[in-house]
Formats: sequence, C-alpha cells, structure tokens
Amino acid sequence: MLDTSLVKSLIIERSKLHMNDPKVYEYWGKLTELLSRNVEDTINYLNHCSEEEIYWLSEIFEDISAKVNCQKYIECLKKLDKKYSNLNLSMDIKVAEEWMEG
Repeated sequence: MLDTSLVKSLIIERSKLHMNDPKVYEYWGKLTELLSRNVEDTINYLNHCSEEEIYWLSEIFEDISAKVNCQKYIECLKKLDKKYSNLNLSMDIKVAEEWMEG
C-alpha cells in the first residue's frame, strides 16, 4: 500500500529546495522508489494528485517508467497531460515512453 502522506511530505520538502541543490536527487530517489513499488497504487495516487503535485512529480516520470515498465502508467500520464494541459507534460511523457521501451 502506497504511503500517500509520505509521498506528499516528500513533495513538499522537495519543492522547498533550489533546483541546483544536490539533495534534489535524494528526493527523486525516495519518490521513485515509493512510486515504483505498485503501479496500480501509483496510478490511483496520480489520478488524485493536485496540479502542483503533478508538476513536482513530473521530474521523475521517466524514472518511474523505467522501473514499472507498464503501458497503463503511460496512459495515466497522458490523461494527466490533458487534465493539466498548462503543465506541458508531453516531453516528460515522451521520455517516459522511451525509457519504458529501452
């Protein structure tokens, strides 16, 4: 079962860091690990995320994709791209698809 409160707190902590802070990679690693454990839980979680949460998680879409290797996950990302069109997730999704194929 996905610990959504932990994911949310990691997103908040990550959002407070400067983009060049080396600690960013620690958060990416923790979030990727949590969100790669169970793809169904992850998809369910992503479908209920806020726009801001999706913004921060989009940094690791491709990392999750490489670990879960699941077309349903990619379809979820495409739905999020339509739902939050101003986030311009298309490039992140394209890279996630490539990582899944590779």
